[in-house]
Amino acid sequence: MQTILEVGAAEQTINKSKFLAWVSHCQSEEEVASFLRAIANKNQNAHHLAYAFRIKTPEGLVPRFSDAGEPSGTAGMPILQMLEGRDLVNVCVGVIRYYGGINLGKGGLVRAYGGTAKMAIESTQMVDYVEMDEVALTIDYKRVDELTRVVKQLNGTIIDKTFDAAVSVKIRLPMTDKQTLIDRFSTQYGH
Repeated sequence: MQTILEVGAAEQTINKSKFLAWVSHCQSEEEVASFLRAIANKNQNAHHLAYAFRIKTPEGLVPRFSDAGEPSGTAGMPILQMLEGRDLVNVCVGVIRYYGGINLGKGGLVRAYGGTAKMAIESTQMVDYVEMDEVALTIDYKRVDELTRVVKQLNGTIIDKTFDAAVSVKIRLPMTDKQTLIDRFSTQYGH
């Protein structure tokens, strides 16, 4: 499995219809909705916004797509097939169509939506997908700097810190490093 790090984009004109695609890393359906809203807001005169995404959740892989009013299977499904073909996860692609007055037919739509999505995906850098998890730890104040260094070394991020009698931290890090961090810093552990 792979994912992308930065936003990518592509555009092409086919028989006077203009197709614009954007691809983004999204870790939840809420992030997908926000990403698609941003595209729609910037392209309010567009005729269609078809999309597809694949999100990894604790329950498994969630693939979804929308044809956005185009004939069934001609817009969202070809975009989803581009994501599946590259085994991309936590990625959303939105493709806008400005109708140019010439009908493309079902095959033409499939090629246009799928091809524009492919161009946008290829404009980004793909990286191996690393499954992340969250950990909650409580540590002494004197270990905060050490924890911060270790989390950075493990390519994790500190999501939240609460200072009380001790420091409570919430950390997002690669799942493979979770137990190592717990063993090294845990006095209390909660998830």
